[in-house]
Amino acid sequence: MTIIQATIPLFFLALIAELLWTHRRGQRFSRLNDSIADVSCGVLSQLAGIFDKALTLGVYVWVAAHASIQQWLPLIPAWPERSAWVSGEGALGLAIDAPALLSWGVTFFLVDLCYYWSHRMAHEVNLLWAGHVVHHQSEEYNLSVAVRQATIGKLFTWIFYLPLALIGVPWRLFAACYGINLIYQFVLHTRAVGKLGAPIEGVMNTPSHHRVHHGVNPKYQDRNYAGVFIVFDKWFGTFEVEDEAEPVVYGVIKPLESWNPVTANLQVFRYLWQDLQQVSRWSDRVRLVFGRPGWRPAALGGPVMPAAVSVHSVEKFDPPVPRPLAGYGLLQFVLATSAAVALLRNASTLPKQETAAMAFLVVVTLVGVAGIFERAKWTWPLETARLISFFVIGGALVVTQSPLAIWGWGNIILSVGSFLVLWRHRSAFTEVALSPVM
Repeated sequence: MTIIQATIPLFFLALIAELLWTHRRGQRFSRLNDSIADVSCGVLSQLAGIFDKALTLGVYVWVAAHASIQQWLPLIPAWPERSAWVSGEGALGLAIDAPALLSWGVTFFLVDLCYYWSHRMAHEVNLLWAGHVVHHQSEEYNLSVAVRQATIGKLFTWIFYLPLALIGVPWRLFAACYGINLIYQFVLHTRAVGKLGAPIEGVMNTPSHHRVHHGVNPKYQDRNYAGVFIVFDKWFGTFEVEDEAEPVVYGVIKPLESWNPVTANLQVFRYLWQDLQQVSRWSDRVRLVFGRPGWRPAALGGPVMPAAVSVHSVEKFDPPVPRPLAGYGLLQFVLATSAAVALLRNASTLPKQETAAMAFLVVVTLVGVAGIFERAKWTWPLETARLISFFVIGGALVVTQSPLAIWGWGNIILSVGSFLVLWRHRSAFTEVALSPVM
């Protein structure tokens, strides 16, 4: 289990705490449909992580073990990866292991440096942007946006951390520092915290700095890439301060207008493929893939420039949904997310086939939930088929007197109850489909 997976319960507690705190202050920084979409993207990303670790972490492990500088120059010492705190005579019975503390500190700093360049390239190279855009699609800004992570982007970003493997940073030390880096970034995604004062704002990344990064305003575009230390942006010329006279508008230049986590991950890839089909020059095709996002050849209308926006000029995607149907969607989301958390905690002990099957069912459920909140036409047949499948699975567990028969009864009851709600509100699914099923 990774550090991120171990702290998932704390993430959900923080989401609830932020919601209660902002509600008490009369601030509406969250919407149910948007937050569900955010977490759904995060669930999809974590489930994919079960299967892509062989690439994203496996290559790092191999390089550190077989191609690091210590392998070629044995006189260079290995990086300590032990705890910086050891038994001693201190007030708490602990003492500092100075070499280990230095190793952890330098590694943490270097991880954030690699993160800066990984993150910056994900905004400056169209192919990498296609894998990162998911994190920026939300038109809100709250803690749920922090868990809105891309599924495909991880297939590219691992490359930027290989320099750490080449200098011999042990993979466990790297993984721990990387996990801590991401946990720190989680708390940056909030509007409930203002500026924190010059000493902190001058060195550290803060909610204010990161709000700028998520802005679609032209002056905020492609700024503040750092994960923990904002000094990297100041050193490399990408820093921008949050201007109270120009409130941040969140989202992307071309809004997603869908709650579907699969659609979210494929948005820019789909645009890229469509553009590639319309150009004949190989130089244009190469630049479409590896050039800056928004660049297009003259034949396709030229580069897309960000337009001036304000919080008053932007209309957020927010299709109305009957309250009972929203409750239905919320219930299915909670069940799917709970199943995903259980799967993540037990994936290492389950056969890959069972893990893949359970992950597929979770994803299908989340896609159905997205359709509920979009009132898309395809939702009715998809949800009907899904509920019938769960009813059959539950019936099989009961009939065969499986040790999991109690779960079978739960499946049957939930499937029947859910279908009754769905049937009663079937007329709601008369809108034009807002996104494809997959």
